[in-house]
Amino acid sequence: MLRYQLINREWIISRTARSVYRAAAVASMLLFPVLWLAIEGDGRIAPFLRPLLFIAVLGMALTGLGMEYFLFRFDDSGALKQVFWFCVMLFAPLGPALYCFLVYSRSDMVKECADRTPGLPG
Repeated sequence: MLRYQLINREWIISRTARSVYRAAAVASMLLFPVLWLAIEGDGRIAPFLRPLLFIAVLGMALTGLGMEYFLFRFDDSGALKQVFWFCVMLFAPLGPALYCFLVYSRSDMVKECADRTPGLPG
C-alpha cells in the first residue's frame, strides 16, 4: 500500500467531509479578523480571542490539508487549472478556503457522493 492510500476516500469525499471542510474553511477565514483584534484590541479581550485563534488555525490546517489532498488525488479539472489552484492555495488561509468553496464544493464527485450518502444535511 502506498502512502497516499492511507487516507480513506470517505475522509475527503462524503457528505460529512463536505460539511467539515466547509466549516473549517469558514473558521479559517476568521483568522485575519481575530489576529487584527488581538494586535489592535485592548488586553481585556485577549482571553476570549485565544480559543478563537486556536479554532481559526485548526480550521486553516484542516482545510489546507484536505483541499490539497483533493486537488492531487480527486480533482478532474485540467492541468493548468490545477496548477493555478495549487498556486492560490499557497496563500493560506484564504487560498484553501476559496478552493473549498469554489472548486471542492462544486465538484461533481463530491455532489454525487453527498447525494447518495446519508448523514448531515447539505
